[in-house]
Amino acid sequence: MPMRFLETVAAIATPPGQGAVAIVRVSGPDALAVGGRVFRKRGATGHGEAVVGALAPRVQHFGQIWEEGALVDEVLLTVFPGPASFTGEDVVEIGCHGGGLVTRRVLEAVLRAGAGAAGPGEFTRRAFLNGKLDLTQAEAIMDVVLAQSDLALRAAARQLGGSLGERVRGLQSQLLDLLAHLEAYIDFPEEDIAPETGSQMQARMGLVRGELEKLLATARHGRVLRTGVRTVLSGAPNAGKSSLLNRLLGYERAIVSPFPGTTRDTLEEVVMLRGWSLRLVDTAGLREGGDALEQLGMERTRLQLEDADLILQVSDGQKPPEPPAAAQDPRVLHVLNKVDLGEHSGWATTEAVRVSCLTGEGMEALEEAIVDTLQAGLGPADAGDEVAINARHQDCVRRSLAFLRAAEEALAGGIPPEFIAEELRASLGALGEVVGRTDNEDLLGRIFSSFCIGK
Repeated sequence: MPMRFLETVAAIATPPGQGAVAIVRVSGPDALAVGGRVFRKRGATGHGEAVVGALAPRVQHFGQIWEEGALVDEVLLTVFPGPASFTGEDVVEIGCHGGGLVTRRVLEAVLRAGAGAAGPGEFTRRAFLNGKLDLTQAEAIMDVVLAQSDLALRAAARQLGGSLGERVRGLQSQLLDLLAHLEAYIDFPEEDIAPETGSQMQARMGLVRGELEKLLATARHGRVLRTGVRTVLSGAPNAGKSSLLNRLLGYERAIVSPFPGTTRDTLEEVVMLRGWSLRLVDTAGLREGGDALEQLGMERTRLQLEDADLILQVSDGQKPPEPPAAAQDPRVLHVLNKVDLGEHSGWATTEAVRVSCLTGEGMEALEEAIVDTLQAGLGPADAGDEVAINARHQDCVRRSLAFLRAAEEALAGGIPPEFIAEELRASLGALGEVVGRTDNEDLLGRIFSSFCIGK
């Protein structure tokens, strides 16, 4: 059932800075009245709630914003009567000129006309609480805003369209059917559960478990889509890690020096590579010895390697091969640098991408190898298009899966159905948190606090 908020709120719904147009959004029970107190149609002498309420909905109307008899700006005003609006309430959007000062003046006029200031995510929160969006769709709004790659944008758009919510609700329905069957047996114990019925329940639980496991497996892809592929450049000092970073970025970002130990701390930059967002991390070279500061840099390198999604192991092709420290790690892509200066005979049988960071030779082959490695480790490039859960979803699904496995074990062990039903209820509740079927205000507060003002 839609909620009714008593306060009407307003905020600037476009990014700060100068632009052609900015939007001031007003939402709530008094949105039309607030708009009417400040808006006057061009050529009209009067204004008020009746004037704004009589405007054709979802059509832009040219007029002016007035306050205390003074013209503030010429604007385009659009009315969205509830519940056919983004928030489910009456909404008024004022398109004014995009200067920072004039936009603030329009907002100040609206606030003095009776609206309160909207907090972060306030409009999306109202849309969620009014049933216009489920929680996965609400989160997808910020994913769309923050998307850094085509893949991330496509995945966010699908989630905004409800693909994840639909999948979760389907699993909820299956769990609810299982729970209803057990509840019926508990209420009517004389109707014994036949052995074949128990086997069927076990099979149905297994099917749901399999779907939950598939959903959980998308968490890594979802993290990569949202934050980028954490790509660590590792290798001995002077192997060319900083030169490779500069070559991939297309400009001189890192200091390059012939002296070992130049890179003392990690350096991080983002680059787009064939649809993937790579978070390149240049690290201190690993070697024996070095002063205390260099040792600290190498320790940070080791920590970065533990968290890496992709490791570009850079070696100097002129020098003899070093021991393959992580040759079996599927995250590792070996890059043999300085091939323009010749190659040591010891590398003849080594599988590696051969490049020259000085001349650019082999860089196209390296890009192809990076994409192939990512697809081998993370699945096809579009694997996250339909569903790519985030960290919060991952926690909910993991708990739901644990409760479901406990229910399976209880059923197989002949545990009384009351205990099995309790595990199923817990599994259903944890899964419901994904789409927002929860009364936990702290959870909602944490989610929407990450939104920007005006969303």
